[in-house]
Amino acid sequence: MSNNKKIIKYSEGIREGFEYLLSNYEEVCLMGQGLWSPWYVGNTMNDLENQFGKERILDTPVSENSTTGMALGAAITGLKTVVVHPRMDFMILASDQIVNQASKWQSMLGGEIEVPLTIRGIINRGGEQGAQHSQALQSWYAHIPGLRVVMPSTPLDARDLLISSVLCNDPVLYIDDRWCYDQEEEYLPPKEIKLQNITPVLLNEGDDLTIVSSSYSTLLSKLAIDDLKKEGINIDLIDLRILNPLNIDLACKSVQKTGRLLAVDGGWLNYGVSAEIIASISERVKIKNYLPQRLALKSSPAPTSKYLEKDYYLNKDDIIKKVLSMINS
Repeated sequence: MSNNKKIIKYSEGIREGFEYLLSNYEEVCLMGQGLWSPWYVGNTMNDLENQFGKERILDTPVSENSTTGMALGAAITGLKTVVVHPRMDFMILASDQIVNQASKWQSMLGGEIEVPLTIRGIINRGGEQGAQHSQALQSWYAHIPGLRVVMPSTPLDARDLLISSVLCNDPVLYIDDRWCYDQEEEYLPPKEIKLQNITPVLLNEGDDLTIVSSSYSTLLSKLAIDDLKKEGINIDLIDLRILNPLNIDLACKSVQKTGRLLAVDGGWLNYGVSAEIIASISERVKIKNYLPQRLALKSSPAPTSKYLEKDYYLNKDDIIKKVLSMINS
């Protein structure tokens, strides 16, 4: 990028989103483990506790279930709360609060109660962290009615979708992937958009094939597309941004044009987001000889060995290989 343009990194976008919310909405508060520690949250919350006070930025003991319950209780009594889980793996310990409580109350009480709770789940994998510290569980939670699931892929979306999530009066799971943190984008000022009005975006246009993805999978797809252009292959890349509710209008229009669909996801293959994308689109498009494909993680726990990790996690070459096989078949 040109030196005279201001840029923003993904991680900086998250921090700016929090700063914007805390500056403009006194009812916003954050809580969770390691909020003041780069080891837990990178630089996404740098110095917020000094800027806004430790009454609004609560660093909690290691108790995912109780912390999430505390945030939920605060949300239904007038605050807009964000509970941060530095590892999505251990967010599982708060599943009762998320699945049986937060996501159910609006329906159970006939819509008479608002639950402005944002659950931030961080995907932190690679680096030989092993099976219990490397999980991307978006498909688990996107399955839950009443829980919105957001997965931004760009720095500006990391900021603006965070703002939209926290200002939403429904429970939202906001998922960020640390592999996205160094991604850069030209800076634009923050903006408020109702989460209900945010739809998928077309990040690249082409006629040969449609890729539908989110979060880090979108970043990988961009890299693959840059290489495929050199081979004369042009791809429609659709970034979902929100997994639940799943909006496939743009994807269906694209697939109707290209006739080919590749769904890419950073979770496991079995019963995953990629399968839901394909099923939802396939129910609507009417194309002869249409054969969708998907790319996701092997259905096995993450290895610890760095040599095995290279084979386990998706990379841009996996996407290129899959695209070429689809186009040449």
